[in-house]
Amino acid sequence: MKLKLKENCKYGVAVPTSMGVRITPHGGAPVHTANSYFMHATSAESNAVNVSSSLGIKGLVLTNFVQDSPISYLIKSELRRRNIDYIGTDVSQGGPWGFRHQFNIADSGFGTRGPRVHNDRAGEVGRILSSDDFDFEKIFGEDGVQILHISGLIGAISPATTRFCIDAIHAAKKHGTLISFDLNHRATFWENRESELRAAFTEMVSMSDILIGNEEDYQLCLSIEGPSEGGTDLVAQISEFKKMIGRIKKAFPNTSVFGNTLRQVVSVGEHMWGAITLFDDTWTLIEPRPIQILDRIGGGDGFTGGLLYGILTEMEPEKATQFAWASGALATTVLEDYATPVDEDMVWNIYKGNARVKR
Repeated sequence: MKLKLKENCKYGVAVPTSMGVRITPHGGAPVHTANSYFMHATSAESNAVNVSSSLGIKGLVLTNFVQDSPISYLIKSELRRRNIDYIGTDVSQGGPWGFRHQFNIADSGFGTRGPRVHNDRAGEVGRILSSDDFDFEKIFGEDGVQILHISGLIGAISPATTRFCIDAIHAAKKHGTLISFDLNHRATFWENRESELRAAFTEMVSMSDILIGNEEDYQLCLSIEGPSEGGTDLVAQISEFKKMIGRIKKAFPNTSVFGNTLRQVVSVGEHMWGAITLFDDTWTLIEPRPIQILDRIGGGDGFTGGLLYGILTEMEPEKATQFAWASGALATTVLEDYATPVDEDMVWNIYKGNARVKR
């Protein structure tokens, strides 16, 4: 594998992010009728750190906080519990109509009723991330980071965060940190900024060593032609996915690893879950197979976190892909939208289909 991990680093994975909370009704109830909720700290980027941080490799979050906010205290407490350090400015709320942390309001769905997600991000403090508030030389030079992971969500929520991500990538590359980018396209974030963001994402991808996405991400973010046939049959589309990744590799020759999840929704409680990766010239395919779902949100982040852990621990491509697939499956078995394996064995048992009790 061409990837070369930087040695003697304090952090395995660092992420710029805008932290918030997710509230989820108990028992799969819909939001509009529920009266009891589970709340936890979350962001797509911190979720991708969680597999490696749970397994002993310390992570780092770069973000903003709302000063003296109880939600801010909750977020900081949960990050510490998850073995994730944080660096961030405490921004004054500025009154009741000032800054706050995002709220993700989502039910899990049940039976024939699909999940619904409502993002409430008005006044989000993470939208004003600025490189001026962070000492990149200390973070990437003195402390050391093996992988800087960027998500298309933080990369697109505001012009300031777009600039922050680009600045962080340049600083990280200067010190030998690998760059991972999960395209994670969101149409609402791109509205009226398509040309600007396509240019920014193209620049970031051109510096990325690891690239993760699905067929829509590649088409919408980078204008790369996606699968042209196969319909909803994921197995029939596999050859088309390979062709698509080949086109991306040709367009971005500096990227060494490509990851793509394959998902088909059978019902709220059952998905067909697969994956395909390319490590240099080595393809690995996990054909979609059924997994049972408690809450689908976070499966993609779990896959990304598992893949990054596989790279950090220098697994062979096939093993890293299997670990990523199983980490994504693990995330869908909990209401939290991130995977928290207690050990590697928990992940490998999921891949092997071994759900027997462990005493």
